Amino acid sequence: MKHSLAARLGGLILCATSLSFTNIASAADWLTLQGTEPAGASNPVNIWGFIQAQYQDDNSDANAADQYVPAKLIGPDLDSQSQFNVNRARLGARGVAMPLDSQINYFLLAEFGNNGITDPENSSAKLTDASITFNHVKGARVRVGMFKTPGSEEGLQAIHVFDYINFTNVTNQMMLERFPNRRYTPNVGPQTITPENDFNGFEESVGAFRDVGVQVFNTFKLDNGWEASYAAMFGNGNGLNFGDNDSNKELYLYLAAEKVFSGKGPRRSGMKFFAWSQDGKRTADFTNDATHNPEEYDRERRGAGFKYLNKGLRFTAEYLEGEGMIMQGVHNPSFGIGPCQGNPTSTAGCHGAEAEAKGYYVEGGYRIPSTNWELDVRFDNYQRLDGDQFEAEYDKLTLGAQYFFNPRVRVAFNYEMSDAEAPNFAKGAGPNANLDGIEDRFSVQVTAIFK
Repeated sequence: MKHSLAARLGGLILCATSLSFTNIASAADWLTLQGTEPAGASNPVNIWGFIQAQYQDDNSDANAADQYVPAKLIGPDLDSQSQFNVNRARLGARGVAMPLDSQINYFLLAEFGNNGITDPENSSAKLTDASITFNHVKGARVRVGMFKTPGSEEGLQAIHVFDYINFTNVTNQMMLERFPNRRYTPNVGPQTITPENDFNGFEESVGAFRDVGVQVFNTFKLDNGWEASYAAMFGNGNGLNFGDNDSNKELYLYLAAEKVFSGKGPRRSGMKFFAWSQDGKRTADFTNDATHNPEEYDRERRGAGFKYLNKGLRFTAEYLEGEGMIMQGVHNPSFGIGPCQGNPTSTAGCHGAEAEAKGYYVEGGYRIPSTNWELDVRFDNYQRLDGDQFEAEYDKLTLGAQYFFNPRVRVAFNYEMSDAEAPNFAKGAGPNANLDGIEDRFSVQVTAIFK
């Protein structure tokens, strides 16, 4: 599964060079939507944001000792199976650096909601985006600062137009990165639900699909309505932290080709093919002793997919795989499970720092003609610790409906039917003692966008 980073970067540069002889597109993909202002824009300040409020109810059963694991509880608090929450409340500003330079854009966004960004550090607000884009070089826009990294469609797209309430398992567990604590931290075992019991063993916020670094990117018009996009980014590999915790850097690569049918913005009609990769290292202490033993571990992620949206019909499919730094749950900050907890060199395998995982999702939606209703369905599969004794497989079928009061305000209803098992263990044994009983979840969420 190893590949040459230099070869990948060289191939992307050659492709970008060949594209630079075509005209820059005026319509936008996710890279352009989030990193630039529309052609001809001159407003120095555009205030914008959105609020998402939700209710979730989980019907999972406790284990034989009447204890729970995080997968059976409502995050980020993980102290209930039924909860109202303002899960996102984001306020931002973006614009053009007028009257100084119309070719410089900026993007600022802060999170005030209760989620994996704010909850682990007990902060009431946290900056999620702070970037500047320079559009002076034809074919190569340059973005610097903190922003969304090129990657999986589910993570790269704007969350306020995401068609579901919760992420797929493969995105939540493998792509929504949790960063190792600076020193070894023991796992949190299954517990009863009480205000005193904290299931989250990680000290820092989730990565939120973001990093601090520099990105070269652009989108180009081709013949017959096709567009091509590319991005190459170097980042710290340290999520929403402005600084870095080691000298390693992350390389992100992204390519996409899209046939644009009509429209513009986040819900334009088109057919897109995309592929991406992320390669870097993480520094962590996973050894359970009295000495601080920081070690470097490889982290690789890659994927490819397809998305179609036209005349009220939507279809998306994406395959993802990862190697190294495979999280075993927010209650397992050691990244180990079973005999591997606190022993990353165990011959028994099952340590996420050196493991592999893979997954996929397929989803579709249909906007019912002459109504404000949309129907959605999604299936996702995630194989964690792929090939190890402690491998676990997650399947989830999500049935959804959305009602659009207007283009900026909608309510979404989701019913998730979940199943999880460790195939190498009998029912009720090993990891299945806690995976058994993961059941259905109902969610409703209201989204209001303003700008």
